[in-house]
Amino acid sequence: MSPTEAVIIALAGVAAGTINTVVGSGTLITFPTLLAFGIPPVTANVSNTIGLVPGSVAGAWGYRREMAGQRARLVRFSIAFVLGGSLGAALLLVLPPSVFAAVVPALIALALVLVIFQPRLSAWVARRHEHLGGLPEHGAWWVWPSMFGCAVYGGYFGAAQGILQMAIMGAGVPDDLQRLNAIKNVLAALVNAISGAIFIVVAVVDWRIVALIASGSVIGGLLGASVGRRLPPKVLRAVIVVVGVAALASFVKG
Repeated sequence: MSPTEAVIIALAGVAAGTINTVVGSGTLITFPTLLAFGIPPVTANVSNTIGLVPGSVAGAWGYRREMAGQRARLVRFSIAFVLGGSLGAALLLVLPPSVFAAVVPALIALALVLVIFQPRLSAWVARRHEHLGGLPEHGAWWVWPSMFGCAVYGGYFGAAQGILQMAIMGAGVPDDLQRLNAIKNVLAALVNAISGAIFIVVAVVDWRIVALIASGSVIGGLLGASVGRRLPPKVLRAVIVVVGVAALASFVKG
């Protein structure tokens, strides 16, 4: 790995950490960057997942004030994410690498659709959110199984899992959306940590990549929790879409 490549990967980590804290689709920055430097898809995914853990923790710390009074809800959803994240990570390791390489274009395309339509999705969530009176603190009955499914996806690949989380919780949990975003950051850190711990034991990890993304994502996570909230959403989405489309095009071409 050349010094230039190392700097680019670290900067991608900064961008991913910021975007994950604010929106939740930073993998669409780091993963294509690693692929562009010739890292095998599964190794890139595994190393990226582990590298983003510190950034997710930093983002969660930045939203710690919004976590007040949400302990019971966090415990309930954490169970879904421990189980679902473990299952998703196991699927990545048990299935042949060719399966992951084959489904990555579909996963990237799904993530891009979520990013592109995120404003409309957020508007729908906000409208839906106004009519959640009377629901229990943990939300409607379908929220937990939906969060479990989101965790399986997060353990397997994870791009745009934050958008999925906010869509689920925003549509079914009666609380302020900023407080739900705080929950999102903690759960993203949890699913990355769970799947990352499994990957460390049984998968091939490129620790140089982990170190570079981790150092960058911590800076990005802190930025996302402070100035990141004031960044123009259109700019963030544009960057994500451009990088994601380039990655998708490279897969299709290959």
